[in-house]
Amino acid sequence: MQYWPRRRATRIYARVRSWISDVKDIKMLGFAGYKVGMTHLIVTDNRKKSTTANTEIAVPVTIIECPPLKVLSVRFYKKYPYGLSVSSEVLAEKLDKELGRKIKLPKKTKKVEDVKDFDQVRLLVHTQPKLASLGKKKPEIFEIGISGSKEEAINFAKEQLGKEISVADVFKEGEQVDIHAITKGKGFQGPVKRFGIKRRFHKSEKGVRGPGSLGGWRSQAQVMPRVPHAGQTGMFQRTELNKHILKISEKPEEINPKGGFVRYGMVKNSYMLLKGSVAGPAKRIIRFNHAQRSNHLIPKEAPPIEYISR
Repeated sequence: MQYWPRRRATRIYARVRSWISDVKDIKMLGFAGYKVGMTHLIVTDNRKKSTTANTEIAVPVTIIECPPLKVLSVRFYKKYPYGLSVSSEVLAEKLDKELGRKIKLPKKTKKVEDVKDFDQVRLLVHTQPKLASLGKKKPEIFEIGISGSKEEAINFAKEQLGKEISVADVFKEGEQVDIHAITKGKGFQGPVKRFGIKRRFHKSEKGVRGPGSLGGWRSQAQVMPRVPHAGQTGMFQRTELNKHILKISEKPEEINPKGGFVRYGMVKNSYMLLKGSVAGPAKRIIRFNHAQRSNHLIPKEAPPIEYISR
């Protein structure tokens, strides 16, 4: 069954529950961008054990536009026997007016120095979709962890409060990231499309596309979920590990086609090229964090790019 329950995601952007702890630099541990579409590169393969090593190969890539994130507040957490709980929060002095579309803007704010008793610090950031070709202004708000000790994290958070952070400040070319995204919704679908089961013999009674089992286990007085039934398909949160960053650039003219990308438009901000595909349709927000368990077979340097298709 792989994933259970197959239930719709509660919101359009993913929830991240854990952050890597062994990052050497003091920085944010994640970022977010908007999926533009796919293209392909011609690169020189730099994998030493590959059969195509040092030769030019075609690589499919996903383009993610990454407008700068803005730090909305600093959140302080306190440890309790049952886990972490928010003990205090300090908001930036100047907030964007677009945030009023998402939350109720406060009139008074504290200072970071006023908070003394805490165990962990995280940043609450918001996106700036008004800078991209999305046709919306309402931002997304989510938490991002900070690397380093408690003292280093609070100093970093104090410096960044109310400022913009670009993707180049968090990630570098050649690094691996874990992708968190909401897949494309497909509504109510039958078991053939939903689980990939085979259609039955064409002369079968009571339907060809049914699961064709003997039914649910009657001893439990209910239909067990192990039988592949029809139901919601897509619009699920999914995580993909170890996606390779092939390029980070602030020059969108390098990838923009003449008429813009289909179902997206023109890229106007910094962008990232990730090897392979990414879940979700165009314009959907994608969250990416430092890889929790990176793949040692993936080179730590990005391959030399010879050509970008556009």
